[in-house]
Amino acid sequence: MTDQPQAALERGNGRDGAVLAWILYILSIPSANLLVLVGLVVAYACRGSATGLAAQHIEAQIRLFWSVFWISVILWVLVAVSLVASVVLIGVPFLILFGLLLLLVSIWFTVKSVLGLLALLNDRPA
Repeated sequence: MTDQPQAALERGNGRDGAVLAWILYILSIPSANLLVLVGLVVAYACRGSATGLAAQHIEAQIRLFWSVFWISVILWVLVAVSLVASVVLIGVPFLILFGLLLLLVSIWFTVKSVLGLLALLNDRPA
């Protein structure tokens, strides 16, 4: 029987799922955001069996997804309103502004995912 340290045992429970979910989150931009949904499913599937640091990362992944989702919904509604208002040229600056904000949210999501993956690989909290 091998004596493994407790930290090594905790690291294994759900860690692979958390790493996979972070990688899928990172690959969401080249996949037109389809892989982020797969990453969310992986995070929810691993949620019950994960312990320790992996469980904390999985919870962070789920929170990150839903916060970005609702911010994006609000911004897309504002883009639609600006698009209608751009018929009379009032909405054009707002259309540009909300489009740039959508781009920044997408970049923020990707950077946050990369930092989360690096933190998990270095055994730090998200």
